[in-house]
Amino acid sequence: MNIKQAKEYIKNSVSLYLKKDEFGEYRVPVVRQRPIFLLGAPGIGKTAIMEQIAQELGIALVAYSMTHHTRQSALGLPFIEKKTYGGREYPVSEYTMSEIIASIYDTMEESGIKEGILFLDEINCVSETLAPSMLQFLQYKVFGRHAVPEGWVIVTAGNPPEYNKSVREFDVVTMDRLKVLPVEPDYRIWKEYAVERGVHAAVLNFLDLKKDDFYVMEMTTEGRSYVTARGWEDLSEILKLYEEEELKVEESLVEQYVRNPKVVKEFTAYYDLFNKYKKDYRIEEILAGTPSVQALARAKEASFDERLSLLGMLLDKVQGEMKDVMEQAAYLSELRTPLKLIQGKLQAPDMQCDVIAMLDAQIEGRKKALFHLQTAGSLSDEDRRKYKRVLRFLEERRKELFLRDYPGAEEPKDAAAAQEAAFAWIRQKYQGEITRMKQETERAGARLHSLFAFAEQAFSSEAGGDGNEMLILVTELTVGKHSSAFLATFGSEDYRRHNEELMLSERQGDLKSQIAELGL
Repeated sequence: MNIKQAKEYIKNSVSLYLKKDEFGEYRVPVVRQRPIFLLGAPGIGKTAIMEQIAQELGIALVAYSMTHHTRQSALGLPFIEKKTYGGREYPVSEYTMSEIIASIYDTMEESGIKEGILFLDEINCVSETLAPSMLQFLQYKVFGRHAVPEGWVIVTAGNPPEYNKSVREFDVVTMDRLKVLPVEPDYRIWKEYAVERGVHAAVLNFLDLKKDDFYVMEMTTEGRSYVTARGWEDLSEILKLYEEEELKVEESLVEQYVRNPKVVKEFTAYYDLFNKYKKDYRIEEILAGTPSVQALARAKEASFDERLSLLGMLLDKVQGEMKDVMEQAAYLSELRTPLKLIQGKLQAPDMQCDVIAMLDAQIEGRKKALFHLQTAGSLSDEDRRKYKRVLRFLEERRKELFLRDYPGAEEPKDAAAAQEAAFAWIRQKYQGEITRMKQETERAGARLHSLFAFAEQAFSSEAGGDGNEMLILVTELTVGKHSSAFLATFGSEDYRRHNEELMLSERQGDLKSQIAELGL
């Protein structure tokens, strides 16, 4: 299975394990909750999907790499305790709490979330001294003398032996206590995640053209050669920083992340070509609706690979702007809640409230909530940005009110009028944010229209194209998380029209195939 299928299976399993009966007891007893074992090549996103599952289910996540643990840290350290048996006192060996179990209790205490996932990575690479204890743990959820708390589901992961010489293959007795999920690399599935994460367009365009280079694992005369999903994502991040600082990207940089000489050379050459396309086609002019005659002429005559690269660059820009709009909308929707609470208190008949004090309460409460979610490991990057933007807005308004740095602050008023004026300023700033979002929405819509207009001129059948470019454009907009949300929320006549045309064309193609099969 691919990593997306594995994620859905694990998410469903965790939900079922945490289901309770009418008495508040877990429907699947702890001893019957088989740990899940993700078995797959390194760098395909096993840890990333665990974070996503915890975020989507609203539960905590504690993650450990077992290769970093000794028997003592995993099971606890021994100490002598005196106990009385039959009226006589005896020294007895006890153990301190396992570091892993202690981390679960710390997370529950700090976050307030009592259910979660204990994710143990590289579980089949444990040290020789710890290996005998793993069978007990996998069956009874116990490290040393201390059990994993109820409500915590165990998910493990490991690499097949061909990828890691430290792997200890589990025997049948151990495997019989696990739900084993073999996971294979799948570029199509990873690309959905990569677009959402904003992976560099050059990486995605290159892999669209050379899908076999997405994941490589081979043995050469110089040692193991490998390319992983993690490597591509990390390379993407450093490329963005290099571009910000206007530093030259060379093979020596790429090979730090892509450990295959052939792929390094191919990608570095493509990256140079990608930047040349960006310069020659003048992407911003195309999205502004003023493509040059030269750009149109070149696109019409370009090879399919060049067209695909150009389309990828344009989509990257437009989808990035759609993402910004949807994140702005989510932030403003979240901000509405504290503002409505403050407004409600100000409108109460016996209003005795101070706007600054109410802002302080909202800021403090949201800081605590953010801390709890971060501690639990159940906060996505997108939600983190949303909550921090809300906090920034509230803190900036609080500072302005405290310094009386807003229009009309110095005018003499009674207490109630002063508070109403303070909130009116907050509302005015909020409306300014709404106006800015509307402007960004209109701009993103206009640039999407320009993209479709250029594609019609450069890639249509009249221009010598075969329609594949428009199919790719519509498909990428449809499957993209933020672009599909943008289109569903704000609409696009260009998208609707071309989507309907492509669906009609597909139906006609199916009918022709059926007629051909019937021999009519």
